[in-house]
Amino acid sequence: MELLNPRNDFLFKRIFGSEENRDVLLAFLNRTFAEAGKPSLSEIILLNPYTEKDSPRDKQSILDIRARTTEGEIVNVEMQLFNKYDTEKRTLFYWSKQYSGQLQEGQSYSKLKRCVTINILNYAFLPNDLYHSVFHLREDRTAIELIDDIEIHFLELPKLDEQAVSLEKGGLVNWLLFLKGADQSKWEVLTMNEPVLKKAMDTLEFLSQNEEARRQYEDRQKYLHDEASMYEAAEIAAIRGRAQGKAEGKAEGKAEGKAEGKAEGKAEGKAEAKNEVARKLLALNVDLSVIAEASGLTEDEIKALKPLK
Repeated sequence: MELLNPRNDFLFKRIFGSEENRDVLLAFLNRTFAEAGKPSLSEIILLNPYTEKDSPRDKQSILDIRARTTEGEIVNVEMQLFNKYDTEKRTLFYWSKQYSGQLQEGQSYSKLKRCVTINILNYAFLPNDLYHSVFHLREDRTAIELIDDIEIHFLELPKLDEQAVSLEKGGLVNWLLFLKGADQSKWEVLTMNEPVLKKAMDTLEFLSQNEEARRQYEDRQKYLHDEASMYEAAEIAAIRGRAQGKAEGKAEGKAEGKAEGKAEGKAEGKAEAKNEVARKLLALNVDLSVIAEASGLTEDEIKALKPLK
């Protein structure tokens, strides 16, 4: 039997974000926090448990996992199979929505609780060799923490070398090797000190044999691949636009003044790059809000780029 890829966000949420597997998520979170020197959790409440509404046919769905601790803190876990670029800005944007979304109108800021974001990345992102990086808000020189309300984890699967780690003591690395796609012949070793991990493996095996789950998985996998191609095309268009802007800036600078030409060329190049990104995404029938986020244009500016029928 060929196993499905647990890094597919639809499948990841089925395994870690369903009510019946809440203990699986709790065990994974506790291993993540333990490695960061944080106390373990005794219980969690799923805020958006997996339901049949989490259909892979909903192209704009974000299949993250949100949970609340007994102390009221919010934990958000998201699997990223492909690099959508601007990872750091996207992370802060979604963290800020989680944080600000806690307050109702008229409530005091003191009601705000700590929010933790855990990004599991199927690509290398940070310029270091760590597979687990943790960020907080601290003063540069003295490392004084301003507030403990922000905590961001990046778990980068490509940086995990299973030949260089010890599996005997258990821990987060065993969970990440499972997600990375460790061969089934190694599963017994991975679960030796991680008994709850066996439940995650059993769930993956069950879903891999389920015809409907496999069909939904394929739907989502196709969308994720299409989305990855879309972002790659947008990035290439942006790079070409910047290069064209520099070239035009230099040419105009020779004729009309170097400084003025560069400034105009860069401005025109940036504008054309944005337009090119938007045109490509329009051709793929991508939602206007997504195009606006990717290109930096307003929805009205994007609509103006649509060809007349």
